[in-house]
Amino acid sequence: MLRPAFPQTLVRGAQRAHDYDQIRRAIAFLSQRRQEQPSLARLAEHLGLSAGRCQRLFSRWCGLSPKDFVQAITVDHARALLGASASVLDTAYAVGLSGPGRLHDLFVAHEAMTPGEYRRRGAGLKMAYGFHASPFGEALVIATERGVAGLAFVNNDAGQTRADALADMTRRWPQASFVPAPDKTLPHARAIFGKAWRERQPVRLVLIGTDFDVRVWEALLRIPVGGAVTYGDIARHIGSPTAARAVGAAVGRNPISFVIPCHRVLRADGGLGGYHWGITRKRALIGWEQGRLAART
Repeated sequence: MLRPAFPQTLVRGAQRAHDYDQIRRAIAFLSQRRQEQPSLARLAEHLGLSAGRCQRLFSRWCGLSPKDFVQAITVDHARALLGASASVLDTAYAVGLSGPGRLHDLFVAHEAMTPGEYRRRGAGLKMAYGFHASPFGEALVIATERGVAGLAFVNNDAGQTRADALADMTRRWPQASFVPAPDKTLPHARAIFGKAWRERQPVRLVLIGTDFDVRVWEALLRIPVGGAVTYGDIARHIGSPTAARAVGAAVGRNPISFVIPCHRVLRADGGLGGYHWGITRKRALIGWEQGRLAART
């Protein structure tokens, strides 16, 4: 059964949300100057922190030093990941990673709404929403009785407010009824960003999109933590090898950030490409996952 979130868990969640504000500034600084390989001292000065506190911030947040973080988000590193992109998906399909699948320490189960339900644009659906702290800034969780239908982030880089983030999500299902209910979405946020999950009680997703969209999102769920693929890789694996552009559009429509890992899709040249919730956050997600992998070795 799900474990209750203890007070210290909530404290850690609040601390990580605060950390992300500083991490966001650090990522912008490191990204702009990555060719210079800025020292820890330069980064600490930029953030107004001591070198020791800056190092501890990175270690607490993702387990990487600033230097290793820069390496994790460089194009060269992305190209190395993409060198194995085909085998990443081949292996995932071969071992049957679908339905309940393992994703960056989350057990995920999903179902798709019928084409008719999708065409009704949410008519008759009651959707609860709430804003919650996460390791990547403030998150908006949207849920139905059947599971999580939306997960977004307030895009600080674009000057987005809570109202902007909510409007961006609700326009996807304009006929649905949206009710503020953070008490109902909090358990989902805890399951996704905390440790309150079990293999027998996976995070449950409700995929609301076209048949093509859903096939793309299901392919994304097969990309393991630390992996990277291109739009073309996904197109080939869903049986539409010439549909890379359409795949890109479907990736951009992904309504469940982080859990459906569209941040693991890169350009064919190794560039990060775009990200609906801000390129800084995409870099943060990639760097954070590299830290998780490093901690396991």
